[in-house]
Amino acid sequence: MELIYPGIGLIFWTTVIFGVLLFVLGKFAWGPIMNSLHEREESIEEALKSAEQAQEQMKQLKADNKKLMQEAQQERTEILKDARNKKSEILQEAKDEAQQERMKILEAARKDVRQEKEAAITDLKKQLAGFSIDIAEKILREKLGEDKEQKKLVEKYMKEIKFN
Repeated sequence: MELIYPGIGLIFWTTVIFGVLLFVLGKFAWGPIMNSLHEREESIEEALKSAEQAQEQMKQLKADNKKLMQEAQQERTEILKDARNKKSEILQEAKDEAQQERMKILEAARKDVRQEKEAAITDLKKQLAGFSIDIAEKILREKLGEDKEQKKLVEKYMKEIKFN
């Protein structure tokens, strides 16, 4: 029954040992333990603050990223619009240049045709003049084959010519 009803000596020594243990722990262990607990608490608080700051920075970065994406989309749209406009301008310039070149080629062709036509007409006139001379020569030979006819014709022309 000693366990159920402890003796006074046991209680006394247990209390003394417990008091000494409390004193030793209070003097040497609780101070460092409490300091390390405070340090740990402060480091946890700092970690939480850092996490909150990181979260805020992430929100800010997401907002900035979204803003940059919108700006990039807008810039892309403007670049595409400018490219379409440039394409239209280049096509129009090419059409205009092609039209001008076509007009130059047509004008040059018309000029060449005119020159060829004039050359052909000149050549035709020369040939016609040559034929006319040949025909006239043949007719004159035939008509003026006799001397009488020639003298008669010369006299006729002499009468028509008036000397001053």
